[in-house]
Amino acid sequence: MSKLYLPGKIGKLEIRNRLVMTPMHLAYCQEGRVSDRIIEFYRLRARGGVGLIVTGAVGIDPVRVNQHEMLQIYDDVFIPGLCRLTEAVHAEGAKIFPQLFHPGRYARTKEYGGLEAIAPSAVPSRFTGETPREMNTAEIAEIVAFFAAAADRAKRAGFDGVEIVGSAGYLIAQFLSALTNKRQDRYGGDLAGRMTFALEVVAAVRQAVGPDFPIMVRVAGHDFMSGGNTNCEAKQFAVALESAGVDAINVTGGWHETHVPQLTMEVPAGAFSYLGRAIKESVAIPVVVCNRMNAQLAEQIVDEGNADFVGIARGFVADPDLAKKAECGAYGTIRPCVACNQGCMDNIFFGKKLNCLVNREAGREAELFNDAVAPEINELSGPERILVIGAGVAGMEYARVAAGRGHRVTIWEASSEPGGQVRIAAVPPGRQEFMKFVDYLLQTCHDLKVEINYGKQATKDNVLTAMENGKFDRLIIATGAIALAPPFEVEDSAKVVPAWEVLKGNLSVGDRVVVIGGGAVGVETALALAKIGTIDAETLKFLVLSQAEKPEELYRLLTQGSKEVTLLEMDKGFGRDMGPSTRWSMLAKLKQFKVNTFDQAKVARVKKDGVVANRPEGQVFIPADTIVVALGSRSNDELYSKLKGKIDKIAVIGDAQQPRKIQDAVRDAYDEASRLECLN
Repeated sequence: MSKLYLPGKIGKLEIRNRLVMTPMHLAYCQEGRVSDRIIEFYRLRARGGVGLIVTGAVGIDPVRVNQHEMLQIYDDVFIPGLCRLTEAVHAEGAKIFPQLFHPGRYARTKEYGGLEAIAPSAVPSRFTGETPREMNTAEIAEIVAFFAAAADRAKRAGFDGVEIVGSAGYLIAQFLSALTNKRQDRYGGDLAGRMTFALEVVAAVRQAVGPDFPIMVRVAGHDFMSGGNTNCEAKQFAVALESAGVDAINVTGGWHETHVPQLTMEVPAGAFSYLGRAIKESVAIPVVVCNRMNAQLAEQIVDEGNADFVGIARGFVADPDLAKKAECGAYGTIRPCVACNQGCMDNIFFGKKLNCLVNREAGREAELFNDAVAPEINELSGPERILVIGAGVAGMEYARVAAGRGHRVTIWEASSEPGGQVRIAAVPPGRQEFMKFVDYLLQTCHDLKVEINYGKQATKDNVLTAMENGKFDRLIIATGAIALAPPFEVEDSAKVVPAWEVLKGNLSVGDRVVVIGGGAVGVETALALAKIGTIDAETLKFLVLSQAEKPEELYRLLTQGSKEVTLLEMDKGFGRDMGPSTRWSMLAKLKQFKVNTFDQAKVARVKKDGVVANRPEGQVFIPADTIVVALGSRSNDELYSKLKGKIDKIAVIGDAQQPRKIQDAVRDAYDEASRLECLN
């Protein structure tokens, strides 16, 4: 058995295994109070076998209170609710810490009741677009006291320890960095001076909770900010924390302002584990490593001695039972996080509550279950025989849920493979993680004995015949969407192709390619085309190890392909239908891969040798061998229209109902299937 599943200790606290659910803001707590929603969310993860849960950020400042339903601990009034939370987690055998949090200059005025942010120095924040006010020494002492009082409340509320957030560009990290700390007093200057605030917080917390209550600090292993702290400074900070009596170090990646992606699917699994390994070599206390982790990688990291614990956040959102499944080796049954950020990070950025693209129960546990247990249905009428048209993610999610509730499901899929448009979405560079969800759904449907018939084209006649002959009791239409036709004049000899067909690899293109449509599909298609002719990871590794080329040439080979790609968008800006956590990195890649971009460019007509477009400065002509069209989609609801009213039990789900994001299609499917009687 891997050491990952053996008990571990933080201070004197024994934890049943080395898996830590790291913090995520959930936005489940109105007025900062513990809700049934947050209790049942964490109860299910504790029941699923995780060793330690660190809650999402908990506010410690009674003056500057986050208004986006963040859990709060700045007053004794919150203790009874927090006791309910800790009792629920303890009842399932897990331990729980709150993450004591102060945003500093990352506080947005609108989220903090109109109060301006405070920080070590008045340095503007790219993250918020605002400039904070510099704290005076009295305010610094006040914030230190807030941390200590919050830790005392945590202990009284039954928490097993506390985590202090000193990473991601929040207040403590701001004091640590020369970029944001320009002070000339004892809280500024060299690294030793810049560590003063953090060490005062730790000392005050230790005094408040006593010698045996575990304290963990989350640190940035590297800020990834030009001129900021690197792993070298992070190691020195970790050593100082150990000397100050901290019991564990939780190592994550950079700041929210960094240009280095931290959590998007383009980040390789465990890419930042080296940061934690270097800190572990510098301290004797336990070290947690995080960022883009999965169970098998976590086992390897712990077994090789590169960390004492491994932190996973979104993986436990995707599958609450991740720990139990991994411990028994059932990796294929783990519902995978695909690092899309749509339901978690993007929802939080938009002021919504956290949910999950692949797990439509996440955040709805209190609504769907009773004490985190699915309801029992006593009156059974027998299983239904259900026909699903389409093996995209909506069709397979419906089949998974319906079959899991005891019904017999058959899928007809016109193509030779499952996945639908998600298979297309997984083609561009850095987007391959989407296929893990397709693979999971396919495997789960197989395990639940869902029959999938490939190459089976559904028509009005063969569906009606199957239904009228009594072969099926219910029909679900999940036929997805189809691309919109170009709304502009196209010369007969012009080579105009749909973006979806290019992404499928069904079509070849010339050396000069114009992509029309700057939404998500257009951006992803442009990047996929721009990557053609670049070197792959194995070639790069060989060239680096062989010292065959200079770094500048290696970078050119990685980013300069064989196609000249131009992306046109009629409105202002690109990727406006992308979530903010992904959009910035995708747009950065357009520049990196030298894609020519023109927004506010409305196509007038397509000629055989290029595109004529109208821009604010006048009409332009862009030469092209191939024109790729990515202008959106419409519901493929023709079959539903023909069958509606002719079949009693019929429903349409996913993009066949209305083209939206993947998470919307999955929720459609889950909700429709969950209306079925549960026979298990």
